Amino acid sequence: MFFALQLLPLHLKTIKAMKQTVFLILLWLMCPSAIMASKGLSREASRRVQERVIAEWMQREREVGREILSQPEAGRAVSSERATMPFWYTVYGSAPMGTRSLWISLHGGGGVPQEVNDGQWDNQKRLYQPEEGVYVAPRAPWNAWNMWCQEPIDELYEKLIRLMVACEGVDPDRVYLMGYSAGGDGVWREAPRLADHWAAASMMAGHPGDVSLVNLRNLPFMIWCGALDEAYQRNTLCAQRGEQMDSLQRDCPEGYVHRTEIMPGKAHWMDREDRAALPWMRRYVRNPYPSAIVWQEEEVLRPAFYWLQAPADELQRGRRVDVSVRDNVITISRCDYGSLTLWLNDELVNLDRRVTVKCQGRTVFRGRVARTEENMVASLGERGDPRYCFPARVQVRLATR
Repeated sequence: MFFALQLLPLHLKTIKAMKQTVFLILLWLMCPSAIMASKGLSREASRRVQERVIAEWMQREREVGREILSQPEAGRAVSSERATMPFWYTVYGSAPMGTRSLWISLHGGGGVPQEVNDGQWDNQKRLYQPEEGVYVAPRAPWNAWNMWCQEPIDELYEKLIRLMVACEGVDPDRVYLMGYSAGGDGVWREAPRLADHWAAASMMAGHPGDVSLVNLRNLPFMIWCGALDEAYQRNTLCAQRGEQMDSLQRDCPEGYVHRTEIMPGKAHWMDREDRAALPWMRRYVRNPYPSAIVWQEEEVLRPAFYWLQAPADELQRGRRVDVSVRDNVITISRCDYGSLTLWLNDELVNLDRRVTVKCQGRTVFRGRVARTEENMVASLGERGDPRYCFPARVQVRLATR
């Protein structure tokens, strides 16, 4: 009897522990993020960790960048396994380090002999002169009509931006893209494809092809073309695309900021009147965390866009996601994927409160989301952009396909 009484407290403790375990398992099944949040960082701790993670990343990028910039001017280039892109650059104005703008200016030419493209590159080096910022004129890796938008070049644009952010004090939210003729062809495609990279973009005398413009919801965009530029119907097609932007903005007045300039009396060369694009673009700064996103995959597939990420094995041209966020509620009105990852921070939602995710009227997630260093390292490593260093993420499974 005495032995049984001695075991009774232990037995009660065991029952209590079992009850707690069952409770935690049920809580995890109903709301896994509630347990994760208990192990997450506070807002202030998250800010300090993020600053350290970004500083360490910047130092690594600076070491890589210094090696590139130490090369003679003729040998400077950014490279990947599949392509190399030489570049020339200069700095205008005296903005403090960390606040400079970056102007990436794409030359014309295309499917012509190398020496012709080299001449167009030399011309582009001095074609535009911003009041302030780092002005970069890259040399296309190929001599082809699509030399500025072939699939391997996306990585080179990203490397060029990282280089200038780390070594020349560029603000990653003030990166501008422009290009003339074949360079304009590139802008037509790269502005929507990499809309989450640019503060604004301007297309000069290029051909739009079949590219969609829906991704430009949060990217101010200019169209410049001579009214007499009849080759390949550039004048007609550019005017039509301007009308498409008008229509998109009518349907979404808070987005699709744009301006269309079809220059009377001008042919392919616009006598540099298109230089007015630079002060117009400079008015805008990238918002890396827009409250509404339209993301449609183009010919070259991208796994992430702003604060969204889709499954790599499901990417396909034409697939689309429409998402908005307000008052800690994320609404997915369209998603052509079986799941979606939402990268979050306290500028998008209040991570001290529960986050709700709805898809077509159905709640697919509701709970607290933890801030963790692992999320910051993962997102910064994948995106290579200090503004896309996210402390939190939610992956939702959808039944929309």
